[in-house]
Amino acid sequence: MHENNVLNTAGVKKTPAKVINVLLVGVGGQGTILAGRVLSRAALSLGGEVKVSDIHGMAQRGGSVVTQVRFGPRVFAPVMAPGTADFLVAFEKLEARRWLPYLRANGWLIVNDQELPPLPVLTGAATYPADLVGEMGRLVQNTLVLDALDLARRAGNVKAVNMVLMGALARRLPISQAAWDEAMANSVPVKFRDVNKKAFQLGWEEGSGK
Repeated sequence: MHENNVLNTAGVKKTPAKVINVLLVGVGGQGTILAGRVLSRAALSLGGEVKVSDIHGMAQRGGSVVTQVRFGPRVFAPVMAPGTADFLVAFEKLEARRWLPYLRANGWLIVNDQELPPLPVLTGAATYPADLVGEMGRLVQNTLVLDALDLARRAGNVKAVNMVLMGALARRLPISQAAWDEAMANSVPVKFRDVNKKAFQLGWEEGSGK
């Protein structure tokens, strides 16, 4: 289990002893970049350094979107190497499998149990792999699978999948609830804040499953 798995609920700055690497992967329209913005702002509360990298060349067409967030006492580069991600948070199952080589040994895979077929699958040129969750569960000891879409729907907006996943991730990071609340307030329009806070809470509760 990751060494920083206790939420700092007291709101006291507690800079991690080493850099924590979080890889967020999904497809365009799922809110991956917003999730990275919220995470990076929340991580600033720890008092160390935070660096973020976004790759979203085909995002508007439903293509792959990748956000890397690194934070700790000193962060020298915004991009992590394969095999070094402490957390891989996947908004879609195929993207989870695609980026699995970036997860370190004993790292955490948090995946939304949702299929969004890429263009080759939609055109019939390829097939969507079967039993991805089962395969990844066999490869990764620390795997948490969520029906984040259903939880977002319960929160009031299917677009809040990103905050559901941030809630599940939050259980395993040394960041205070107050810092998450402030980060969401500074990143999300006022009219969506209540829905996003509810989605975050549902993800937090579901995230206790393992």
